[in-house]
Amino acid sequence: MTIWHKIRGSLALLGIVANTIILCIPLFFFALLRLVLRFDKAQVALSRVLVVIAETWIGINNAIIGLTSQTRWHISGMENLDRDQWYLVTCNHQSWADILVLQKLSNRRIPFLKFFLKQELIRVPILGLAWWALDFPFMKRYSKEEIARDPSLKGKDLETTRKACEKFAYFPTSVMNFFEGTRFDSQKHAAQDSPYKHLLKPKAGGAAFALNAMSGHLRNLLDVTIIYPPGVPRDLLAYLGGAMPSIEVIVQQRVVPAWASEGDYESDPAFRARFQQWIGDLWAEKDALLEKKNATRNTQHIS
Repeated sequence: MTIWHKIRGSLALLGIVANTIILCIPLFFFALLRLVLRFDKAQVALSRVLVVIAETWIGINNAIIGLTSQTRWHISGMENLDRDQWYLVTCNHQSWADILVLQKLSNRRIPFLKFFLKQELIRVPILGLAWWALDFPFMKRYSKEEIARDPSLKGKDLETTRKACEKFAYFPTSVMNFFEGTRFDSQKHAAQDSPYKHLLKPKAGGAAFALNAMSGHLRNLLDVTIIYPPGVPRDLLAYLGGAMPSIEVIVQQRVVPAWASEGDYESDPAFRARFQQWIGDLWAEKDALLEKKNATRNTQHIS
């Protein structure tokens, strides 16, 4: 990545920060209104207004990034999507740029993407409050040691997730969950002894809880695979500044099996094993796709 890539990336980042500050003013105003007007019709109407503001924010961000990156996009599998449907979205996770790629891909094509976030992220200046206003589900995981000290904590993290997801039933929403739970790197891959060549082990619990909490609304799965060009950094500035000349995105539209939203992941070992097998099969297919793409690129490079 050259100095010019870094300069362009930094300018894009400044533009995104300015866009965030400006649009957070109306976002917070309508979020405060929603705290005051508690009846259902107002809650739904104001939630829709907040989503329009967020989609406008993403649209402006995409325009800024388009000016500084000039990346060539190769996108497949986005046909026949519906803004009036609910979607569960997952993706391989390699970089902070993944989120911006997913937003570019999905904005105004499907309902607004809402990510599962760690509880600590609510403290991020400005963005933490914006995520809260937009009903992003904040997840707090308790360790075995914490539960041993205070048994009343058992199941609280799941109940928090369930309550957050219940809000998504009011109107179509896309729930984004990185099954890997963290960004891929070789050290994590080795530490996990992952059975996949290009992926970390998936964590199925978050998806199971979301499907259960949504009571069958999430019938569609968008399985996204992002393939960055080889030999370039995969960090945020590289994406914003144009160090990635092209990006390929493959979207596979799948149907969520009916049984997947009907079981008790926490208490039913048979259901948990079946759910993990379903996610594992998806991940094995994604890993094979990445291996095929990697082999094709190597062949093209040699020739």
